[in-house]
Amino acid sequence: MKKKVILITLEAPIPFGGAAARWYYILLNQLISRGHDVSVFSAVSNENDIEKIKQTFPGVNIKAFAFPKRSKIESKVNTILKPYSYMFSDEMQFEVNERLKEPYDVIHLEQLWTTWLIRGHEHKAFVSVHYLTNIDLEFAQPGSLKERMTIWLMQRTEKKLLSRMIYIKTCSQRIENKIREWLPSHKIKSIPFAIDKALYPFFENAERPLKKRITLVASMNWYPGKSAAIRLLNNLWPILSEKNPDCVLTIVGWQAKSVLSSYLNMKNVEILENVPDIQPYFTSSSILLYAPARGSGMKIKILEAMLLGVPVVTTSEGVEGLRLIDGLHAMIAEDDESLIEKAHSLLNNLDLQRSMRVAGRKIIEEECSPESIMNEIEKCYSFNFN
Repeated sequence: MKKKVILITLEAPIPFGGAAARWYYILLNQLISRGHDVSVFSAVSNENDIEKIKQTFPGVNIKAFAFPKRSKIESKVNTILKPYSYMFSDEMQFEVNERLKEPYDVIHLEQLWTTWLIRGHEHKAFVSVHYLTNIDLEFAQPGSLKERMTIWLMQRTEKKLLSRMIYIKTCSQRIENKIREWLPSHKIKSIPFAIDKALYPFFENAERPLKKRITLVASMNWYPGKSAAIRLLNNLWPILSEKNPDCVLTIVGWQAKSVLSSYLNMKNVEILENVPDIQPYFTSSSILLYAPARGSGMKIKILEAMLLGVPVVTTSEGVEGLRLIDGLHAMIAEDDESLIEKAHSLLNNLDLQRSMRVAGRKIIEEECSPESIMNEIEKCYSFNFN
């Protein structure tokens, strides 16, 4: 049954934006193709994305709003009254309020902080939770009072906003289980993100790089990505480079150079930040090595690598939300010694790389197809969370 859907996203629904944006693009594409009447409201950090949305979805009812520029006093007051609502302008709140006065069937919220925008309408909404700071920052060691206060406020607000919702969708069983500890009577359902295989051409064996290259792709302005990079540079790479002197390490991600400035002069290491197109760095990779200390939710870069045919070495954190078999779909280990052993073995075994590339793409196609994931999302539109 076709629904009147109000979709609110944090970041733009575009095919090659940030990780979340890529999921939103698939979600909106599916909603439109299935005939739902969709009103979209997006808060975007990059104003250039507003024009990209119009080009990607011409004629669709999408209203995008840049993150507002607020004074210091206004920001502090806003942080006290509505923590982590700084992304939403007064204009966006007004436009959402006007739409809520008209008939609708369901409000679909992507990312928890968007719940600030729909006060009083929680009974006809569900929120998609991408990660939990209560998991990600559980063992973080803040260095200053300000950092400690920031983590405390973030985790407290996260629980507060979740408690207001009745219907909650998570991207992994781990996140679902954690929320159930706090809110056992709420309606919670785990549905993975979808990814469109058509956007990711499989690199054939002849296109694979001749030179050994280990790559890490992650945002450095968030603890999981930063922790994965530092662990790789400090613990894994020194031994892997000794075992493989002809290998190069490439780290690519938002704010990578500034966050990892002390590592810029390491031998055979290149660190790149804010690149316009990430796909060439996958193309040139022998393996992707992503081993965060902590990081809840699905990792879009892992999905992309596996679809493109890049063998992956990671931890259970890296494959959260997926049913992968170690040694078949990816190399999965927890401690440094095992990660080094598996990465070294994979780096030097082309036959294993070939079989893993095929198996990896196949499992992602099966578990994360837009059609099957959207079938589950539509059940949420009828508030069927069984």
